Amino acid sequence: MARPIVGIIGNMNLINDEYPVHAGGTMNSAAVAQVAGCMPLLIPTDPRLVSVEELLAACDGFLLTGGRPNVHPEEYGEAATEAHGAFDRCRDAITLPLVRACVERGQPFFGICRGFQEVNVALGGTLYPEIRDLPGRMNHRMPPDGTLEEKFALRHAVRFSDGGVFHRLFGAAEVMTNTLHGQGIKTAGKRIVVDGWAPDGTPEALYVEGAPGFTLSVQWHPEWNAAGDPVSRPLFEAFGAAVREWAECPTRQARLKSA
Repeated sequence: MARPIVGIIGNMNLINDEYPVHAGGTMNSAAVAQVAGCMPLLIPTDPRLVSVEELLAACDGFLLTGGRPNVHPEEYGEAATEAHGAFDRCRDAITLPLVRACVERGQPFFGICRGFQEVNVALGGTLYPEIRDLPGRMNHRMPPDGTLEEKFALRHAVRFSDGGVFHRLFGAAEVMTNTLHGQGIKTAGKRIVVDGWAPDGTPEALYVEGAPGFTLSVQWHPEWNAAGDPVSRPLFEAFGAAVREWAECPTRQARLKSA
């Protein structure tokens, strides 16, 4: 039986600072294939190349990946400053309406880091440009030096709402995670439920209230060691189960037969 398809949101990149590519981390593909049990498909996030409608029809679920560029602050009504960093307006033009469409349809998505922030912005939320500049906040950014293992090492706890979605998924009220982000949620969007926090109060886990499909999103990077980490694995397994359920639903099958 063919595996359900997970569209992995790609990022624009330059090879040798001159050759443009749409890129995706291999650890994202490995987590989707080996833990979620789905077929990874890298999406070129550019509205000149693909449309949201085509993506919804072609894929069963979506992995909203991390990425160096940030969501442009104009998407949440603020002016860009140097602190906001680099942007990818083409990705914004695909992912933000894609999130809203998935919420409406019940089509599953899993947001990671920038993807977590995209979900919040798509539903009307705002972001801080630099968490570490806020009083009382820790530095959540990736360590500048060291091996990949050191950069993705577990660095702080995340506590969840007692009896909430993430508490039930992990069977624990608190877990340890890595942290590699500069921005974070300022105000939560409509229907966004923040369900996990870092020790300094930074939102780390969310879902969309009342959404008929899988909408879990996290600020950390569970794709790192997804098969072996006791926190990462349940997330990708739950996401994979939701994608398979969507792929097997009669309405989805009827659409495929009529296409």
